[in-house]
Amino acid sequence: MNIPAIHAIYRFEMARTFRTLTQSIVSPVLSTSLYFVVFGAAIGSRMGDIGGTSYGAFIIPGLIMLSLLNESISNASFGIYLPKWSGTIYELLSAPVSPFEAVLGYVGAASTKSVLLGALILLTARFFVPYHIIHPIWMIAFLLLTAVTFSLFGFIIGLWADDFQKLQVIPLMVVTPLTFLGGAFYSIGMLPPFWQKAALFNPVVYLISGFRWSFYGQSDVNVVVSVGMTMVFLLLCAMAVAWIFRSGYKLRA
Repeated sequence: MNIPAIHAIYRFEMARTFRTLTQSIVSPVLSTSLYFVVFGAAIGSRMGDIGGTSYGAFIIPGLIMLSLLNESISNASFGIYLPKWSGTIYELLSAPVSPFEAVLGYVGAASTKSVLLGALILLTARFFVPYHIIHPIWMIAFLLLTAVTFSLFGFIIGLWADDFQKLQVIPLMVVTPLTFLGGAFYSIGMLPPFWQKAALFNPVVYLISGFRWSFYGQSDVNVVVSVGMTMVFLLLCAMAVAWIFRSGYKLRA
């Protein structure tokens, strides 16, 4: 394995993050803080507990997931699209770097940024809402697994996109609505029976449910199912990336 090449890609991507610190880290943290102020402090104080957990604390896992999914996709998609746009991707393809090593560098950097952002949001939440974490090891595991999975998904979007506008189509029109409908601000058990069953077709439900279980020991679906669904999506993304590099789809002029 070409460790220096992986390290070079990783360092370049991380350096880009610190050059755009306001956009990459500060802006998402401030945006999420506004959710804590509005939903946690203002609205949450007027709502009852959900499963013995205050509403402000209940929405913390959902808000972290909302930021984590969007930032994982955004970081990874922009990271690989920029070389496509500038033409330097051909240097990468002709270099003695395997597709696996390139993916490891780009996805590893995007995942690191997302996990860092999730940790900062978790610390920020402490200023607005008191909370506790019952299963901290599982919380970290879900955070890492989700970051890697959706960074890989974002990598696919970056390879697929033909222009900068396409980078935002799926995050804004698909991922964000699915997150809001996936129980970020409520338990799907509050929905009518028909919509409870319909919600199970939303893959984000499993991510938020498993992540919330690691905090409070309560979930809308079995935690084993949550992990399984995430692993399936990770495998599908890995297979898609392998096919893209093998076929040259969107890589060859």
